[in-house]
Amino acid sequence: MMLLTCADIILRLFRMPIPGTYELVCFMGAVAVAFAMAHTSNENGHVAVSLVVRLFPNRIQGIIEVFTNTFVLILFILIAWRSFLYAETIRTSGEVSLTLKLPFYPFIYGVALSAALVCLVKIVDICKSFLKVLDK
Repeated sequence: MMLLTCADIILRLFRMPIPGTYELVCFMGAVAVAFAMAHTSNENGHVAVSLVVRLFPNRIQGIIEVFTNTFVLILFILIAWRSFLYAETIRTSGEVSLTLKLPFYPFIYGVALSAALVCLVKIVDICKSFLKVLDK
C-alpha cells in the first residue's frame, strides 16, 4: 500500500498518476484489517484491561472470560451475518468502484469470512474459559 501510494505521488509530479490508486489502497486496507482480526484474536493481541480481574481467583477470572468472550462472539456473529447479507446485496446490484470498475462484494465477503473466523476463535476461547471455571 505504501509503495503504491508513494509511486502515485512521485508519478503525479510528472503528470502521470496511477489510475485507481485510492481504490486499490482502500481495498488492500480492508483486506489487511479484516484478516488481521482473526489472527489478533487468536494471539490475544487486542487491548485488555485486566488490572482488577487479575486480582480475582482463577475461577472468577474464568467466569468473567466466559461472559466477555460470549459477548464478543455474539458481536462477531452479527458482523459476519450482516456483512454477508450486505455483500450479497452489493453483488446482486452489480456495484463496482468508479475508476477501475472492481466489484466491491468480494472484499465484503472477505470481511464476513474474517468475522466468522473470529467466531471460531472465540468459541475455542469460551471452551478454555469453561475449563478454567471447572478446574479446582
